[in-house]
Amino acid sequence: MVRGWQRLGPTAGIKAWADAALPLAQAALAATNDPLRCGGTWAVGLDLLPNEDTGRVGGVDLPWADLGLVREPLHRAQLSTIHPNYPQPSAEESATAYAFRLNRDAAHLDGLLPIGPDRHRMVKEPHAWILGLPLNLSDASPLVVWEGSHLILQEALREALAPHKPETWGDVDVTQAYTAARRRIFETCRRIPLQVRPGEATLLHRLTLHGVAPWEAGATAPPEGRIIAYFRPLMGSVQDWLLHP
Repeated sequence: MVRGWQRLGPTAGIKAWADAALPLAQAALAATNDPLRCGGTWAVGLDLLPNEDTGRVGGVDLPWADLGLVREPLHRAQLSTIHPNYPQPSAEESATAYAFRLNRDAAHLDGLLPIGPDRHRMVKEPHAWILGLPLNLSDASPLVVWEGSHLILQEALREALAPHKPETWGDVDVTQAYTAARRRIFETCRRIPLQVRPGEATLLHRLTLHGVAPWEAGATAPPEGRIIAYFRPLMGSVQDWLLHP
C-alpha cells in the first residue's frame, strides 16, 4: 500500500453490509451509557456493533472479497459517530489538546497509547489494518489521512526500538520519536480528507497517521450523526506490526 490508504468500492456487497448494519448501529448508540466526548459532539462507540466474529451483521456477510482482505476473526466494530459542530471544548481535554484536535484533526497513530501519569506513548495495540465502513450518507467530518505517513512512522519507530530487545518493544517509550515523525509528516505529507458514502470503504495501512476533520459550516448528516464502523484486528506481536511491509 504505497500511499498508505485505499478507497474501495462502491460495490453492492459493501452497500448491503452497511444497510444491514445501520439500524443495529443506531439501536446500539441509543442504548449505550457511554458519554459523548468533545462537548457532546463525538461518540467513540468502541465495540458497539453486534456483528459476528466473521463480520456478518444483520444476516449479511462482510464482503471480504470486495475489500481485498483475507478473512480473519474480528472484534465488534467501533461506531465512531460525529455530531454537528464537532469538536467543542470539554473539561476532559486540555486547551492544547483541543487546539490540536481543531487544527490538526487530532492526528494519531492507532495502537500507540498514552501510558502512566506522564502519558508515555507505547505500542500496546498492534493493529493489522484499519477498515472504515460508512453506514449513512454524510459529508460531515470525514476521515483524514496523511499520504505516505506510514513510511515515515515505520522508519522512525524502527530506529527508536532497534536498541531494545524485540520482546520488550511494547513497553518502550517512543514519545520523542513519534512526536518528531509526526512533525515531519505535517511538513512533508499531503493531507487528504476521504469523503466516502455507504457502499464504499477506506482501508488504511496500520502505520498511517490519520484523524477526523472538524464539522464544516454547511455540512450535513442524518439526525443520528455521521456514523462510520471501524474494524482494527490485532496482530500477533509488535515485531510483526513494525517489521511487516
